[in-house]
Amino acid sequence: MRVLVIIPTYNERENIGIILPAVLAQKMSDELAVLVVDDSSPDGTADAVKEIANRPESSGRISLLSRDVKDGLAGAYLAGFEWGIAHGYELLIEMDADLSHKPEALPEMIETAKKFDYVIGSRYVRGGQVVGWGPLRRFISLGGSLFSRIVLGIGIHDLTGGFNAWNTRIFEKVPLSGVISTGYCFQIELKYRALLAGFTCREMPIVFEDRKYGESKMSKEIFLEAVKNVILLRKRVPRA
Repeated sequence: MRVLVIIPTYNERENIGIILPAVLAQKMSDELAVLVVDDSSPDGTADAVKEIANRPESSGRISLLSRDVKDGLAGAYLAGFEWGIAHGYELLIEMDADLSHKPEALPEMIETAKKFDYVIGSRYVRGGQVVGWGPLRRFISLGGSLFSRIVLGIGIHDLTGGFNAWNTRIFEKVPLSGVISTGYCFQIELKYRALLAGFTCREMPIVFEDRKYGESKMSKEIFLEAVKNVILLRKRVPRA
């Protein structure tokens, strides 16, 4: 299986030098490469990616997609997905640059994706865990997933999580051009649409650890946008 790990970045220079070698160091039988989608980070993230990509140990497995626009998480991932599909990858994995998603989980996620259409790295199933969050952040995340489950009427526990693997055959029935979300609700929307289209899903427990370097992109405005978009999603993409 040809696997592409897609990492969107904006001002992640401190983290990118750690996460990229750690991803490439994972031992697996599948062909794995990384695409960094950078939204013109002013801190020089793209330059750091180029330097790492040119190292002999990277073996040409790191690519950089630089974008002139900063139009939200969904825009970055959609651009990455389209790039991966165009380059013939069979499995696309979403992964944060801030080290909250453990590269050591990749081999299990890839093996699980051979049995299911998409795999969710889940913080909220048995064996899953969140490390380093305060009560408010934990409440917002759990509350967001619970709210989305109730409104959308589905049983996925971690709808808001961003460590996910997608077999590209999904996008033949769930076209990327139909995505309406621009921010973090993108994670919810794609899982919802794939489930309604009849694709199989597995929630794989992960340990999620809060970022050590840099600033979180989460804000009250992003959270409120996600709440609004979940309601719009329920109206526009109703269950059969």
